[in-house]
Amino acid sequence: MLWARRAPSLARRGAPVGAAWGWARSAASGANSGQRSLESRADSKYRETVLLPRSGFPAQLPGRLQPEAEVEIQQKCGFSELYSWQRQRNTKNEFCLHDGPPYANGDPHVGHALNKILKDITNRFHMMRGYKVHYVPGWDCHGLPIELKALSELKETQNLSPMEIRQRAKEFAERAIEKQKSAFIRWGIMADWANCYHTFDRKYEAKQLSIFHKMYDKGYIYQDYKPVFWSPSANTALAEAELEYNQQHVSRSVYIKFALLKSPPKLASVIAGCSTVSLLIWTTQPWTIPANQAICYMPDSDYSIVKCANTGECYILAANSVESTAAILDTQFEVISTCKGVDLENGSCAHPTIPGRESPFLPANHVTMAKGTGLVHTAPAHGMEDYSVASHHQLPMDCLVDEGGFFTEAAGPELQNKAVLEEGNEAVIQMLQAAKSLLKEEKCVHSYPYDWRTKKPVIIRASKQWFVNTENIKVTAQELLKKVKFIPASAVNRMLEMLDRRTYWCISRQRSWGVPIPVFYHKTTGESLINSEIIEHVIKIVEQHGSDAWWTLPVEQLLPRKVGSHDVLDYVQGQDVLDIWFDSGTSWAHVLEGADQRADLYLEGKDQLGGWFQSSLLTSVATRKKAPYKTLVVHGFTLGEKGEKMSKSIGNVVDPDVVINGGQDHSKEPPYGADVLRWWVAESNVFTEVLIGPAVLSAAKDDINKLRNTLRFMLGNMAGFNPETDSIPSSEMYVIDQYMLHLLQDYAKKVTGAYKEYDYGKVIRLLQAFHTRDLSNFYFSIIKDRLYCEEEKDPKRRSCQTALAEALDVVVRSFAPILPHLAEEVFQFLPYKKESESVFHSGWINTSSVWKKPGLEEVVEAACAMRDTFLGSIAGKNALEHAVVIVIDPGLLFELMETLQSEESSSVSQLNEIMMASQTTLLSELPIEMATDEKIIKGTFLINLEGGDIREESSYKVIVLPADKAKCLRCRKYTADSLLSLCPRCTEVMAGK
Repeated sequence: MLWARRAPSLARRGAPVGAAWGWARSAASGANSGQRSLESRADSKYRETVLLPRSGFPAQLPGRLQPEAEVEIQQKCGFSELYSWQRQRNTKNEFCLHDGPPYANGDPHVGHALNKILKDITNRFHMMRGYKVHYVPGWDCHGLPIELKALSELKETQNLSPMEIRQRAKEFAERAIEKQKSAFIRWGIMADWANCYHTFDRKYEAKQLSIFHKMYDKGYIYQDYKPVFWSPSANTALAEAELEYNQQHVSRSVYIKFALLKSPPKLASVIAGCSTVSLLIWTTQPWTIPANQAICYMPDSDYSIVKCANTGECYILAANSVESTAAILDTQFEVISTCKGVDLENGSCAHPTIPGRESPFLPANHVTMAKGTGLVHTAPAHGMEDYSVASHHQLPMDCLVDEGGFFTEAAGPELQNKAVLEEGNEAVIQMLQAAKSLLKEEKCVHSYPYDWRTKKPVIIRASKQWFVNTENIKVTAQELLKKVKFIPASAVNRMLEMLDRRTYWCISRQRSWGVPIPVFYHKTTGESLINSEIIEHVIKIVEQHGSDAWWTLPVEQLLPRKVGSHDVLDYVQGQDVLDIWFDSGTSWAHVLEGADQRADLYLEGKDQLGGWFQSSLLTSVATRKKAPYKTLVVHGFTLGEKGEKMSKSIGNVVDPDVVINGGQDHSKEPPYGADVLRWWVAESNVFTEVLIGPAVLSAAKDDINKLRNTLRFMLGNMAGFNPETDSIPSSEMYVIDQYMLHLLQDYAKKVTGAYKEYDYGKVIRLLQAFHTRDLSNFYFSIIKDRLYCEEEKDPKRRSCQTALAEALDVVVRSFAPILPHLAEEVFQFLPYKKESESVFHSGWINTSSVWKKPGLEEVVEAACAMRDTFLGSIAGKNALEHAVVIVIDPGLLFELMETLQSEESSSVSQLNEIMMASQTTLLSELPIEMATDEKIIKGTFLINLEGGDIREESSYKVIVLPADKAKCLRCRKYTADSLLSLCPRCTEVMAGK
């Protein structure tokens, strides 16, 4: 292939070549008014004899015409039946894209558009390639955001029963689903919209509980009292996937001293000389100090005992923190002694706010030296690592904070009922100050977890919850994940890292709107009751009545009759529901078909690396030791066109409905239709952040209009042509037409490869390069004379029509998955009979292996090199006003050109057509009589044939002469004997008429 080597030459093919054809406007190239008058009369005389393009296909659809035409196309071409039609095809090849459920809590937005359109492009491509596509759209319908939005519509919510809350939430979710579904249909998303899945369907809920059952039986699900992320604003536990981190959160950080109570034996002699000794602690969460149970140190790190220049007190802190801490406290420290962390063993200090409480010194590997003092205040109820240390050393883990984020009675009267993140924090700081333990308070700006729904800070709080022990699953999950194909490939590392950090998954939520955890509690002892028999019984009830039965049926119907030595009425059903990530993470079990229940593809945003991708993997690995997907495609988020987040306050929110149908003022927000939205999705680099805004959408519309012009030219020149009866065998076609088929096959191969790699941006780039450079700027400009001026059924004209028909077919199929409305519109305007009414019923691009003729490249591109030399010398002038003489020494290059022009001079040869001159002369030596003042342009061309076996650099000369004949009043070439006569070719054509 010499394509890359010839790229600069090909790029010049779009250079102005003069008014080769001017039938669309009045002729104005005559030397005087008489000639113009003559040409004007010729216009009317010969206009009807020229075969100009004829098609009803519009170059563009302005205003409301575009969205209206799309709706009409959807109805006429059976968009709503397409999914069902392809499911009935008799083929064993199946492609399964499992739809990650969008959340049913709001209106459709551009994030939905990005995701759903990417999926639809993928499905349509595979369907056209002959696969039976399995794609069942679904919705995630439970959870706090839906519950909160449903309740926000009411004035009074305090006294609502769980069933009233559930009914309101379900109605809200159903309304959101209908809005989103209507939008997805309008975007052209192919699916059976009457048969979607919803996580509140009773069959789905029963299947979800059966996965819970399997995981419980395998020992992966357990109940425990441990710290979890807790949202005081929502009164529920959260999983890590439900957090977002505020990088600008401001905490009140404090430096505190814990007075030494019991000296570590190894340091007793050193400390004996100090009057008072304290350990220095730094924390950004002062409200957790009342829950302190220990001070942790790093055993292998260096610690220093220092004396404060201001107070004379002695402090213990990490050796590498001495200078920085002294500076913060505005003092100087004198280092008395340095020791290893292990030397702090068996020491303890007094709690700063609770008299009589002792906090032991304990070794721990989570202690960091990067910030703070190297000594970590440890509150087991409020930290994951703190909990691990406490569990190992059997420390108390009492939680002093309730579900609303307020201190409980156990925290003492000074703190009771105070919000820990507000006045409770202030009260603790005041207590530290009163105890003279507070050395410094300052603001600390840092990353802090927020509830992604309420957008308010969370805390870590110990409570009794249900967990999945991911520690026992993730090793297998990580190994299986390495066998999954990731696009982009870098995403696998991010997901592996997330899995690595996940030691357990809290799956219980303290809400009403969700699937209940099938557990009962003894009314008196609070002891939980759950086993296989109970879970199986609840599953049967849910299959029959849905999960509402948990709140509507009496306990004697929910529990099997035998519950050991206790009476059924001694128990009450639990009120926790399953995490919605467990809801959606079990979708594979309900939706995927066959024994394997494994999707070819999951395609979602990058947030799902810690969300649905992960919960689906964990539930699948836990129950059957396999991943539920073979490939993961991960896309970015949508942003404003300047890279900023979308915000109503900024005014840069893009509503897909406004993109399609226009806003109130069409001059500012024009109606673009769905295909512009789809072009934007395909064109974007979706593997990073995806930008959208007025300029982006306007550019997409312009790009589609340019494509429409190319399509219109091809359609217009198909009039009177039937590919079945009028096509010319490729071996008999003009070389330039064969060359176009050669380029078509290369284009088709590259486009297909880009689709297979889900690189739709590359598809768009290939399409634009091909239809603008290879077709419009190059091929069309060359063949216009043959199309317009030859006799209608002449084989020479049929040759380029054959190539155009193939080009139109290949191009339309290549963009059909991206622009289905435009593809179907073109299909409706084909002037010949089609095998099917829909382009999507007739398959993918079909090229012939005989089109591939590498040798043609050398012939055409050598001629193009000479053409570029010619056109470059007459920049801005009409090429038809000139004749060209090409001189090539005898050899391979001359032989190649002879295949295009066998006679010495010609105005109708294939070589002259490529040159676009009125006449081309091909010589093997420079004529002696050639005038010396004629401009001779020299050039070279490297011939590369047989994969490099034949390489020959040949030189050529191009001589540009003024055309020596008169302008033909029909074809505009300077090949007529006089101003009043036609050229020989046109004379022959007219004789036939």
